[in-house]
Amino acid sequence: MLNCLSGFIPNDERLVTIEDSAELLLQQVHVVRLETRPPNIEGRGEITQRSLVRNALRMRPDRIIVGEVRGDEAIDMLQSMNTGHDGGMTTIHANTPRDALARLETMIAMSNLRISDKAMRQQISSAINLVLQVSRMGDGSRKIVSVSEIIGMEGEIITMQEIFRFVRTGVGAKGEVMGQFRPTGIRPRFSERLELYGFKLPTNVFEPGF
Repeated sequence: MLNCLSGFIPNDERLVTIEDSAELLLQQVHVVRLETRPPNIEGRGEITQRSLVRNALRMRPDRIIVGEVRGDEAIDMLQSMNTGHDGGMTTIHANTPRDALARLETMIAMSNLRISDKAMRQQISSAINLVLQVSRMGDGSRKIVSVSEIIGMEGEIITMQEIFRFVRTGVGAKGEVMGQFRPTGIRPRFSERLELYGFKLPTNVFEPGF
């Protein structure tokens, strides 16, 4: 998924990728690849994702792409997104988009920072714009099944709205999962921001039945 999305990044942007092992195949010219390293037999020399995220901020990146966020580096990643590094991307394992946000909160708590639940959620809601859920179907294929937008906070709760969802319609002759990707009828708030960057979407792309 990250490889696919990265194909739409302009070639003149400077990218920094952070992974356990280099799996991303980015085609841009300005790519800096950072990899974690486990400790040696003496327990020394470890390079963690959190230290790499912090060092990436000194490399003047336009975007920071973390292969998978799974620990206390989540807080540094969110702070980088909130301090002028828009367009960052990462993956996280969760059952639903809402569960993904709950997992992020758990990871932030692992950093041992004295931060309230509300402040934690404000960090998440201001840093992340979209959550794409990818699921593995019964036929082994992987599909995007939901695209949700984070629109802010209501009290101490992060508010989300689903923009597109995959609607399963049946099974084909060869056992393949059949279905359609349909809009929910909600026009996302980021559509106006897209237009500022020159992406003019059809007015009916978010209408049911499009």
